[in-house]
Amino acid sequence: MFYVYILFSEKLSKFYIGQTNNLEERLKRHNSGYEIFTSKGTPWKLLWKADKATRTEAMDLEKKLKNLSQKRLQQFMQKYNHEVAGPDEASLSGC
Repeated sequence: MFYVYILFSEKLSKFYIGQTNNLEERLKRHNSGYEIFTSKGTPWKLLWKADKATRTEAMDLEKKLKNLSQKRLQQFMQKYNHEVAGPDEASLSGC
């Protein structure tokens, strides 16, 4: 099983989109500062996730999501809410 996920940093008011086969471990790495690209935005909150059967499917969805504007990304998360609750709308209004 592979996962596509969307994180949000209140500190940076930014989203991060990724894919992995171990979501729990990947989130720990993002929040530990181990990953250079996300180290300045800790703590990252998991807003959305989706399960995919193959890495290819996960990578395809990740690429599509990364090409969306922040507004479109928010609309996508609202339309396809997969188990993970997002932050208050107020915290996303500046995105």
